[in-house]
Amino acid sequence: MMKRFAGSNSPREDEAIGRAIATGEVHFECGSSKKRRQVNRLALALAGLAISLVVWQVVSVLVYQWKGITFPAPADTVGRLGELLGGTPLYDQTIYDHIASSLARWGIGYALAVIVGLLIGMAMATSAILHEVSMTPMTILQLIPGLAWIPIALLIFGLGETATVFMIFMTVLPTVAISTASGIRGVSPIHVKAAQMMGTSKSATFFRVLLPASSLQVINGLRIGMANGWRVLIAAEMIVGVAVGLGYVLIQARWSLDFEAAFVSILVICAIGLFIEKVLFSALERRVRTRMGIGEAH
Repeated sequence: MMKRFAGSNSPREDEAIGRAIATGEVHFECGSSKKRRQVNRLALALAGLAISLVVWQVVSVLVYQWKGITFPAPADTVGRLGELLGGTPLYDQTIYDHIASSLARWGIGYALAVIVGLLIGMAMATSAILHEVSMTPMTILQLIPGLAWIPIALLIFGLGETATVFMIFMTVLPTVAISTASGIRGVSPIHVKAAQMMGTSKSATFFRVLLPASSLQVINGLRIGMANGWRVLIAAEMIVGVAVGLGYVLIQARWSLDFEAAFVSILVICAIGLFIEKVLFSALERRVRTRMGIGEAH
């Protein structure tokens, strides 16, 4: 038997509900279901996408009326993207080659930065002295714009893949390290004292209490680092001498005045970024929140 409580009940209904509760044949349904929340999230995401497309279309029309030049509209861009997905070459490479090359560069630089940043952040969190000493250089690195690493990357590595990976690494590293250290140090001392009273060792307290309690802030740091690294990747591909990639498409489209190709590249860049943020990181955050028993963010 299942009963949904929607308001006041008659005495007979209350008696029936009481018997159901006593025999364990009832459960309460409070708030929206998981499926409904998923539908609401999807509807809101689609609404945001629709607004973006409408604004894009309006800008395209206004630019044509104002300056008399063709500004690629959503339909034009999607049509060109369909051709490219069908195998039409784009600057001697397929669109799949450009996407794969960009993802590979970003993946290597981002993964290295996450590993090193997490280690540095955890080390900073274990010692107040080390935290104070390390925070200044980490803050300095965070204040340096991603594009400012271009001359240093070229000076050390020259043109090519390694320079791009280096720029991504240096852009993501401080964000991950600072977020990790701040998250761990921000855990309430009550949790630590409770673990100590139960005889938990320092290392076990760190890995079983501090890290799980700070996981949401660490995830936010990874999110911000992802966005920063993705942006600097595209800029680096436009400058440091790679011959394939989404950033390379942008710079070539500029010289050839192929604005549709440029818009296709921008569209793919946004789609990949949205997928990583809205699907991968959002799913990870929901799972962590569920394990922590704090529910979903509103």
